[in-house]
Amino acid sequence: MAARIGVLTVELHIGGCRSLKEKRQVVQSLITRLRNDFNLSVAEVDHHDLHQRACLAMACVGNQTDFVNRVLDSVLQRLETEGRIMLLESHLELL
Repeated sequence: MAARIGVLTVELHIGGCRSLKEKRQVVQSLITRLRNDFNLSVAEVDHHDLHQRACLAMACVGNQTDFVNRVLDSVLQRLETEGRIMLLESHLELL
């Protein structure tokens, strides 16, 4: 049986952040919630030095493509409804 891997990369705008410290608090909170709620591997992968931008990458592994796709679609829906962030761009790749 082959494993199915989904990788979701998202570009986020974090409104109202005035410092990198404030951005880190928002991003860490979001990463923790995504890990706990969806059982994902999540990391901030770009825009480390910009206080209102973040790029997160998430990976989900399963034995069915439909399952992986559903989980990552649910993540996108959650990100679209988050109060302090705006989803600017997303890229989903299924391996």
